[in-house]
Amino acid sequence: MPPIRPTRPNVYAASPLDRAADRRTDAAWIAARLDHQATRFVPLWRNRNLIAGMEEARPEAVYLPAHAAARLREDPARAWVFLGLLDGEAVFALDISDAEDPAPLVGSGPGGFVDLRSVGWGVAKPEAAVLAHARGLLHWRARHKFCGVCGAPCAPESAGHVMKCTGCGADHFPRTDPAVIMLVTREDRVLLGHSQRFPRANMYSTLAGFVEPGESVEEAVRREVLEEAGITVGEVWYHSSQPWPFPGNIMLGCYGEGLSEDITIETEELIDVRWFSRAQLADPAAHDFMLPRGDSIARRLIEDWLAA
Repeated sequence: MPPIRPTRPNVYAASPLDRAADRRTDAAWIAARLDHQATRFVPLWRNRNLIAGMEEARPEAVYLPAHAAARLREDPARAWVFLGLLDGEAVFALDISDAEDPAPLVGSGPGGFVDLRSVGWGVAKPEAAVLAHARGLLHWRARHKFCGVCGAPCAPESAGHVMKCTGCGADHFPRTDPAVIMLVTREDRVLLGHSQRFPRANMYSTLAGFVEPGESVEEAVRREVLEEAGITVGEVWYHSSQPWPFPGNIMLGCYGEGLSEDITIETEELIDVRWFSRAQLADPAAHDFMLPRGDSIARRLIEDWLAA
């Protein structure tokens, strides 16, 4: 099977930001930008983003202006982090998870706080990538308040991109865990599984798993498929990647050549694994199953295989 090229960017993978990493250690510049009238803030409340237009199925990110965010930043317990520059102006993320009700903090404007996964972007949008970026960084910040080396409290540096231990001085940087997600093909069929974690009983998706230490992407694909379905994989082709801040992963999308056919489910995570034909994938409703969500790289792998 020749490599299949991505037909469009993945959702959350079309960021318009200039991350401006060289500015993170410029304390004076950061301080000035925090209060600049053109600066925008991405508020986050308990891992939820502020989004308008959900009822009309036209989601739009809601940013807070600097003057509105200034009073929220008065609480030193609220973490903020510099995300980058958008059209030359600074963008920060701000965590207000300590509030029981976030509505009074953000005013009476449009929108509400929702789980980013519930938005259903469908196609890549620049602002979706900005919201995902904010969610991933603030999730990391919330879980690295203490040093993993000595246990002492950590303090933010580099505009929120480093958590420095106040005890042993160790620097802790944002974590992104690599995971492989793969569509295994054999002749004119593909391998999909149903996990007990899936929200719908008849949903089937590509297999996936974390890359282990000392393992290449190709090795991880072959190991995971063999462990989960008992299928031997030969050649592996890279397709594309997708940031997946739920909580902090990078999904490495691949296709794999299935060398065997008999399925053996060898994990408690998967309830069922099947081979699906092209005709079944083209009309899943007629065959009583559902494909993964439209904003997932799993869906992109399936759609691009069908299109090819």
